[in-house]
Amino acid sequence: MSHLNYNHLYYFWMTQKKGSVTQAAEALFLTPQTVTGQIKLLEQRLGGKLLMRKGRSLEATELGQLVFRYADKMFSLSYEMLDIVNYRKESQILFDVGIADALSKRLASRVLLSVIPNDGSIHLRCFESTHELLLEQLSEHKLDMILSDCPVDSSQHAGLLSKRLGGCGVSFFCKAPLPLLPFPACLEERKLLIPGRRTAMGRQLTQWFEQQGVSPSILGEFDDAALMKAFGFFNQGIFMAPTIYREEILEGEEVMLLGETQDLMEEYYVIFAERMIQHPAVKRVCESDFSFLFAGQEDFTTIQPATLSF
Repeated sequence: MSHLNYNHLYYFWMTQKKGSVTQAAEALFLTPQTVTGQIKLLEQRLGGKLLMRKGRSLEATELGQLVFRYADKMFSLSYEMLDIVNYRKESQILFDVGIADALSKRLASRVLLSVIPNDGSIHLRCFESTHELLLEQLSEHKLDMILSDCPVDSSQHAGLLSKRLGGCGVSFFCKAPLPLLPFPACLEERKLLIPGRRTAMGRQLTQWFEQQGVSPSILGEFDDAALMKAFGFFNQGIFMAPTIYREEILEGEEVMLLGETQDLMEEYYVIFAERMIQHPAVKRVCESDFSFLFAGQEDFTTIQPATLSF
C-alpha cells in the first residue's frame, strides 16, 4: 500500500469529532472548502465514500465509521504522547487546569495551591470557561484537569473520570437596609442575583425556591461567581456566596447577612482523563483530603503552597 496522507485523515477525523465540516474548519483555521477537498482526496486514496449527506448534515458511511475508529485510536494515542512529552517545559512540569466559571475562585485557588510546590517545579496555567467547553478541551487533550461544580457523565465522555473534593453550604447577602421579612421569605423583597440556570447551583436554586414556597424576582443570572458578587457589592440586589466566606464578606463592605442554608451545596469536583493520573499534580489532587478546607478551617489570608516531592 502506498503512503497515506495523514493530514487528510486528520481533517476527516476532526470533521467527525466536531460534527460538521464548518466546525472542523474553524478548529483547524481553514476554509470549509479546503477541508472538503482534503477529505475527497482521502476518499480517492481509500477507494470509497467516507461521508454521505443526510438532510442538511453529513454522516459517516460504513467505510467512514471504520476509518474513524482507527483514526480515533491513532490520534488519541498521539495526543497522549504529546501530553507526556509536554509535562516538562524548561525543567518545569506543565499543569494546565480548566476552572468552571461558576465556582468560587478563592476555593478553586486554595485547592490548586495545596498541590503546587514552592520549588518552582510546577508551571501552572489556568483557563476559565463553562463546564461544557472545558470538557471538550479536556477531551481534546488541551487540559490536564478540570475543577467544576458537577461530575462528568462517563457514559457520554469515555475515558474521563471525576472525583468529588467536597462541598459547603451557601449564604445570602445584601447591602443595607435589611428586608423586613425573615429568611427565606425576605428573598421576595429584593431583586436577586443568582448563578446561571445551566450551572449546578442554578438548577439547585430553582428546586429550592419551590420547596421554600418563595417566588423571588431575578435581577440577573451569572455564570461567573465573582462577577455576581461584584454586582451584589454595587447594587441593591441579594447575592449568594459560600458560607465559609461569610465573615470575610461582612467585613467593611456594608453588606449584611440574610440567612444561610445547607440545603444548597456548592460542590467541587476534579475531572481528568484516565491517562492523566500519571501527572503528579493531578495525582496529588485526587489523593488529598480537602475536608478542612470546606469546613472553613483554613486561614485564607496566609496561604502558602505545600512543599511536595514529585
